[in-house]
Amino acid sequence: MSKAKVLFRQLGASNHTDKERELNDFYATDPRAVELLLKKEKFAHDIWEPACGKGHICRVLNMRGYNVRATDLIDRGYGLGGVDFLAQKEPWQGDIITNPPYKYAGDFAWHALELIPEGNKVALFLRVQFLEGKERRKMFEQQPPEFVYVSSGRMGCARNGEFNKTDASGAMCFAWFVWRKGFKGDPRVKWIN
Repeated sequence: MSKAKVLFRQLGASNHTDKERELNDFYATDPRAVELLLKKEKFAHDIWEPACGKGHICRVLNMRGYNVRATDLIDRGYGLGGVDFLAQKEPWQGDIITNPPYKYAGDFAWHALELIPEGNKVALFLRVQFLEGKERRKMFEQQPPEFVYVSSGRMGCARNGEFNKTDASGAMCFAWFVWRKGFKGDPRVKWIN
């Protein structure tokens, strides 16, 4: 292990590991996180999950009666593969709920807000660290999320959707960032568990 990683571990920065990141940044959302979100928020009947992976978010939404459009850039055997969300131009009349690849999270947030009509919602499951950064601050100032629902009890995302493995990232703090297009005001922080 490198000296830097040893130092980060000693400082409590447990997201610095010796493991390589998953090639396509596929870390599936714990279905419990979706259930907790649905206790706090109501969504349009039609929902697009544009990074559906193996369907962890979609299945919960379907069980709760939502009509879900499931797509992903990579075909993982669930939904329609080969769909690049960031290249989509056609407006979407419903809401968008997803756990995007983290390196494209800001792009997903902006693009989702461009595609939906005024008053509709975008909910992204992201690390709390998404609040950091000068570029994201500009985004938050122009279109602030209405709510940030922090998972106070650690909830993980599983590499390749394999929740039975020990590397489900329960060491990181996640939150649902919920935008309502057109919302102006200060975001409200709440806790979901």
